Amino acid sequence: MAYVAQLWDITFSIPGMNKWLHRQGFSYKKPCGVPHKFEAEKQRQFIEYYEHLKVTAKDEPILFLDAVHPTQGTKLGYGWMRKGEKKTVKTTGSRTRLNILGALNLNAIGRTVFQEYQTINDYNICCFFNEIRKSYPNYHQKIHLIVDGAGYNKAHLVKEWAYVSNIELHYLPPYSPNLNPIERLWKVMNEHVRNNRYFADKHEFRDKVFKFFTTTLPDIADSLMSRINDHFQVLKTAS
Repeated sequence: MAYVAQLWDITFSIPGMNKWLHRQGFSYKKPCGVPHKFEAEKQRQFIEYYEHLKVTAKDEPILFLDAVHPTQGTKLGYGWMRKGEKKTVKTTGSRTRLNILGALNLNAIGRTVFQEYQTINDYNICCFFNEIRKSYPNYHQKIHLIVDGAGYNKAHLVKEWAYVSNIELHYLPPYSPNLNPIERLWKVMNEHVRNNRYFADKHEFRDKVFKFFTTTLPDIADSLMSRINDHFQVLKTAS
């Protein structure tokens, strides 16, 4: 309102300003955040590269790898409530955190490979390659693994073990979580496990997270194909 008054010397009340904005086609919403260092051209090049990879890989599986670190602390989220009523949820400030690696195949969402580790480092990335190979045991068939540029993903040990495991690493451009569909899976996991839920202790929390991957995800995988796919969100530079 101060901006309008300064620019046009017109004064509105708050309700009046709201009504005028609605009449002019405005709506009240948050802007979309974009990583300040992302490069649109590199993202465009990666999408072209990925589309070519899908053709040339033929029957070789393409997986997207990422780490997620869910915490036990209560995560409050939006939900439907009757007008005039408020829903209360127990909360805890517990900082218990899980360190989970996941590998998502868009053609088999329900078979997402996951494993918990004490920490995420180059050695445990190599251990996770072994977990991936348990799900894809034909070592004569190459696996294409799309990863971000985290230091442990570029470590010499990781590259060597990927070669031994017949896994080819493909690196995402910097600051490009929008090009990794497994990020959407983490959101679904939070919706089913963490949003508006209280966990009495770390054991209950861990059990619920693991139950999502072992039981819930295989059951709902088919319904997630419209959400978890390679229709990448193309970011625009912040204006």
